[in-house]
Amino acid sequence: MAALYEGYTLCGLVPAQNQSNSGIQEVEEERDCDHVLVTDSTRSVTLYKVSDQKPLSSWTVKQGQTLTCPAVYNSQSKEYVAVSDNKVIRIWKEEDILLEKTFKATVSSDIRRVHSVPGEEPVVLFQRGAVRLLDSLLSAPQQPIEEVLSQEEAIRWSTLVVVESQQFVIFTTEQKGENFLYLQRLKPNTLQRYRLEREEPGLSPLSFSASYTDKHIRLLYLYPNGHVYQSVVSVRGLGAEEGAQALPLPRSLLLVLPVGEGLLEAASALVLDEAHVAVVGVPHPSAGAGKDFLCIWNTNFQTLQAGKEMAGKIYGQLWSFSNKLFIPHGKALSVIPYECPKSCLASALGKLRQAKSDESKAPASVPSWNNLLHGEKAPPSRAVETRKTRTTRKSQSAPSSTFDQVLELIKTAPAEEIQKEVDGLISRSDMQDLQPSVGQLASALVSRSLNDAAFYTPSTLAQLVHTRSLCHSVCPDLVLLALERKDYFLCQLCLQFFPDIPEAVTCACLKTFISMSDVDAEKVSLEPDSVSFMETLMAGERGPVGLQNGFSPTSCDEERSDTLSGGGAVINTRAEDKEKISTPPEQICPVGLHKTVLLNEVLLTAYSDTYLLPHLKDLSSQQVVLFLQYLQYLYLKYSQDGFPQMNGLRSPSLSQVMDWVCLLLDAHFTVLVMTPEAKGLLLNLHRFVKSQVRLVSELGKIEGSLQELNKMKGTKTDVGQYSIEVIELF
Repeated sequence: MAALYEGYTLCGLVPAQNQSNSGIQEVEEERDCDHVLVTDSTRSVTLYKVSDQKPLSSWTVKQGQTLTCPAVYNSQSKEYVAVSDNKVIRIWKEEDILLEKTFKATVSSDIRRVHSVPGEEPVVLFQRGAVRLLDSLLSAPQQPIEEVLSQEEAIRWSTLVVVESQQFVIFTTEQKGENFLYLQRLKPNTLQRYRLEREEPGLSPLSFSASYTDKHIRLLYLYPNGHVYQSVVSVRGLGAEEGAQALPLPRSLLLVLPVGEGLLEAASALVLDEAHVAVVGVPHPSAGAGKDFLCIWNTNFQTLQAGKEMAGKIYGQLWSFSNKLFIPHGKALSVIPYECPKSCLASALGKLRQAKSDESKAPASVPSWNNLLHGEKAPPSRAVETRKTRTTRKSQSAPSSTFDQVLELIKTAPAEEIQKEVDGLISRSDMQDLQPSVGQLASALVSRSLNDAAFYTPSTLAQLVHTRSLCHSVCPDLVLLALERKDYFLCQLCLQFFPDIPEAVTCACLKTFISMSDVDAEKVSLEPDSVSFMETLMAGERGPVGLQNGFSPTSCDEERSDTLSGGGAVINTRAEDKEKISTPPEQICPVGLHKTVLLNEVLLTAYSDTYLLPHLKDLSSQQVVLFLQYLQYLYLKYSQDGFPQMNGLRSPSLSQVMDWVCLLLDAHFTVLVMTPEAKGLLLNLHRFVKSQVRLVSELGKIEGSLQELNKMKGTKTDVGQYSIEVIELF
């Protein structure tokens, strides 16, 4: 799963008065990934060390002159190159102070950009499309420059890509609403022109991005309607005579981004790797209007994987160097570190933390890949078959309503009639593919329930969820409806069977479960296996004290001395605090039986840390303390020698419990430190974490010993029928 980390400000901005321009022309990488050149929109070039967030040097042209081309770094000569007033090339070194005293050369035609990549000679692109290597141009600055473009054609974007030790200048142009792509190869000189497919009338790309992969140049471009296209050009066989007709450039639609009302004005899409694209200036799908976000989208699975709200106006500019995004917003240029692990389906859907046994695995809720690709028949779901009652079996032989008729009944019929018709419909033998039908039925029922407070069909909805043909994406309002109607049994089923519940909905369930009273919770009918596990766990008497999972309550004195002493000094505490710390926590569950079952369902739900943490911060301090007390109770129970191992039942694992402890502490640590009643709890949790660290350390030693034994076993020679061997492990 891609992630955006906490960013920091590199420098302040002085936006133009109309606020449409950030005041920055370009950010270019310098000698390494920790140094960048920032060229403002008027007169200055500044060298920054990114990790120190400070400028190292700055150069400015004199009053009345303007930098019309961003500065770049020539890695071969260790010099900087920029262009002022369109035709004056300036070259200087880091130790130079005044640009007026450095090298200048005036050329015969206006320059569009100077491009440079590490290890290669800089390339100059002229406004009319001609290309020259910098050294050859400086050898004769007034040499005539040919015009490649037609009179009404203008360059909109350009870049430089190195392909197999060859430099390619890539630039796009616009002429009377038509957009073209030029690929100019140097040494030998060849030029190829392509025509981009037209979008809606009047729409031109807002941004371009290019990368090289597998002998192909990949061009990515974003339109104001939110469409992100990709075009792929092979670098083999490029070559065309000047004036040759433009070739059509095929494209494929990668993403359709949400644009809200109207069209995008200042937005940009930037290729990060083969599967991830960074986007800025496009509304976040789940955020309100007027908020500007930086997002990372996965193009393989069409999923939004990371998002970060940016304060202030977004200008549609974005650069990336060495896993850092540079983005101007408001009055600052920010650096946002990011990570894009290898794209896979598991990371796109989020992490499922529990390793379930074969007995507890639910049947697949969607057809398998073999079904889709090869047409293989899957065995019918046992869960659907076992729920067929005598009534449903009779209904198979009796005439039943069609699917469309049942959908019409849902709009007006009483709940009892709807229950009967839906039950008969999903049990019919000709309903081979339940998934689309069940999704439409559930959506219709949820829609009517939301519009009519007097209407609700809990048993019908539960029956549809039991088919395992539903997911949150198909019916996104189902869980929230169940919470609103206090149908906690349906909530439990959704948490069990839906693989794609968003973290915001998971936290909404957690907040509701932790806030409800034990009296109300005991009135709820819940799934038997989950209740059975907690009944066994809570009914077990406290057995003989032992050491399991790295923790033993009898070691409290040792842990207390480790916790309170450091560097030979012991911190004095009040008598009542000493008593709390030295006494092992009583293994009394802080919440009732049914409440623990619902909380366990939250612990078992798939989630991603990045998306879950912000929503956990909505919990109050009392709710966090109570939840941590329950997690502490589970940990103590799991640490007993007599802990029942019942893998077939709905039970959270020890690693899930510890993960949630860490998540809650990360989200609320400052609040918990300031809460008096949480002091003893935090000290106990600190001991638990230390015990886990010790356990992992000892397991690491055992692993190393076993590896050494395995190596010795592989090289062991025959020493006869009798021998004595001494094995030294350390």
